[in-house]
Amino acid sequence: MKKILIGLFAFLFFFAHVALGVVPQKWEVRSKDDFLKGKFEGISVSFDGILSLSPREEKIEGPSEEFYLSFLFTPEKVAYLGTGHEGKIYRIGKDGSSELYFQAPEMDVTCLALDKKGNLFAGTSPNGKIYKITAKNKGDMFFNPNEKYIWDLLFTEEGSLLVAVGESGGIYEINQEGGGRLILKAEQNHILCLRMDRNGDFLAGTGGNGLLYHLSKAGKVSVLFESPYEEIKSIALDAEGNIYAAAGGTVTKAKKEEIAQTPTISTITEAEIMVTPSRISTEAGQMAASLQKEPGALYRIESSGMTKRLWTSSEELIYTLLWNEGDRKIVFGTGNKGRIYAIDKDEKTSLLIQKSSEQVYSLLSYDSNIYVISNNPPRLDFLYPEQRSAGEYLSSVLDARTISSWGKISWEADLSLGVTLQFQTRSGNLAEPNQSWSDWSPPYQKKEGEQILSPKARYVQFRALFKTQSGKASPLLQKVALFYLQTNVAPEISELELLAANEVFLKPLEQEEVIWGIERSVSEQEIKKEEAKTVAVAKKVERKGFQTVTWKADDENEDSLSYTITLKKEGEKEWRILEERWPDTLFAFDTVSFPDGIYFIKIVASDLPSNPQGSELRTEKTSQPLTIDNSAPLIKNFLAQRDKDKLDVTFQAEDSFSYIKEVKYLVRPDDWRVVFPEDGICDSKQESFKIRVSLSLKSDNLITLRVKDSHGNIGVYRQSF
Repeated sequence: MKKILIGLFAFLFFFAHVALGVVPQKWEVRSKDDFLKGKFEGISVSFDGILSLSPREEKIEGPSEEFYLSFLFTPEKVAYLGTGHEGKIYRIGKDGSSELYFQAPEMDVTCLALDKKGNLFAGTSPNGKIYKITAKNKGDMFFNPNEKYIWDLLFTEEGSLLVAVGESGGIYEINQEGGGRLILKAEQNHILCLRMDRNGDFLAGTGGNGLLYHLSKAGKVSVLFESPYEEIKSIALDAEGNIYAAAGGTVTKAKKEEIAQTPTISTITEAEIMVTPSRISTEAGQMAASLQKEPGALYRIESSGMTKRLWTSSEELIYTLLWNEGDRKIVFGTGNKGRIYAIDKDEKTSLLIQKSSEQVYSLLSYDSNIYVISNNPPRLDFLYPEQRSAGEYLSSVLDARTISSWGKISWEADLSLGVTLQFQTRSGNLAEPNQSWSDWSPPYQKKEGEQILSPKARYVQFRALFKTQSGKASPLLQKVALFYLQTNVAPEISELELLAANEVFLKPLEQEEVIWGIERSVSEQEIKKEEAKTVAVAKKVERKGFQTVTWKADDENEDSLSYTITLKKEGEKEWRILEERWPDTLFAFDTVSFPDGIYFIKIVASDLPSNPQGSELRTEKTSQPLTIDNSAPLIKNFLAQRDKDKLDVTFQAEDSFSYIKEVKYLVRPDDWRVVFPEDGICDSKQESFKIRVSLSLKSDNLITLRVKDSHGNIGVYRQSF
């Protein structure tokens, strides 16, 4: 008996494995995070994931050097460029022409400053020194702090020069005669950046533990912010006094993001704070060179002392910050994808442009434009507010896990008069596209869907070509979908926010069958019991019409949380409340009472259970689109003609909302058999079929068709012949 059961299980497993292999898959790119996995050439991405043409860019022919490390404008609108590794300073005129202005003995010119008399000061590394340059090829050493690195220079209102140094970590103040004194001996090995606030006090970012110091004119030092990263690389301020700090590098400690008010450290005295070890590149040029993936984050420190993280990435490091007062946005450049982002007053992040260089090293305001300094390779550009005329988006590579057939590609976009949007695809069997991949296909232009022309392969990629005849209009791309069919491979179940239609979990450890997420836990003991359960041990089953949504939530205060679950149909303005004060992180509901359509689920998390009424905080997250479809597909235009022992059958399978997923037919005493549509793949709401059935003497004179759509709805049609 045991052998029979084992054999039956093996057969059922094999049958399920084969059956799932014929189910088409859909690759959909529609959110900002989805699109950011690709590459951009002249394309921007809005905070809500809409692609459009980016601002116009104009390249300035700069000198042929390995790195561009420092840059400044003068009131006369000429510029100076410090380079590495040959220690040269170039003067760039109003017409964009450059000339060698000064040659320093050290390798790298890491920072530049201009005094009120028009004299240029340059900080160099390694074996850092400061030079005062009064004219072309006329410069002398102004100050030697006996430090290895000079990271930043800043003039005070009184005309003295502040110098940020490493690797013993400190700030020097130098008078106009070149006499200097150490005014801050930091615990960190490096002071990386300096800024003056609106009160005339000074801000300093460190390398080692990633601190933001405040130095008052009264001679007092305090720490405004301690980041969890090892470096504060750049600082910017807005007109309201908010401070923006770019943190990055290795995460040094787990730390809460919001800090109320850090205590004062000490007053400024020489050698006041001891030095601790840190990890900093040993060459200034290495900071501009290609890095391994390192995390980065952007913080805003308000005048009240409250700190908020506005942006974070596990792969991109912020090199430079710029407050754009005209747009009231904080703009920042990153590596190693060479991207420029902007965050508006509502804290919404957009990608402005992606550079051909790996690092956006410096951003400077120039009238209403932005001057961009990039590295790897080095490049100078103007970024203008007006829009460019063409651009290209290159998607990430889809791994279908096995050789696959491609169905249709479709997209959603807004196209005004004078703009065009075209797509192309290519495929191959190596994860990285190379010469072994197919050529790009002819353009696809029908957004409702066109058959992909690229050959069968394991991997596929698409690109979108944007064009406009006007500087004020652009294609607006919101979504791209691509169907594919794997060959003899079962699909994998991965963790998702929305489970597939009809899938639910049964509560573990329950004597009776109870769908998890339907009933509310009413007592604290039951809540703790629910929290002890995990999806990993729960049994997943199908219950027609049910939809399950799961989410993860955490509170840094370790507060208890409750949730409000709301639902909204696409196109509606109001959210419909499904449950309030829900204690669990899993919810299931019956969709039968809702009309078919596209919906969104929004979860609102509140820490009210641990806080007094009125002082609680909330956060919300909206799901990916949810399709509710409970209508069965139909068989139309059925025609069967018998020719001796053959039966020729034609028909159309149609569904009002979902694509046709699977069609089978039955002529007893044979078993159910799968049938493919005439175009070879089920990927549309309407499919045409043409089959020839072989009949035997025992064959019944009744054929049964069973059609299943992508939401599990089944339509059955029977016809005698």
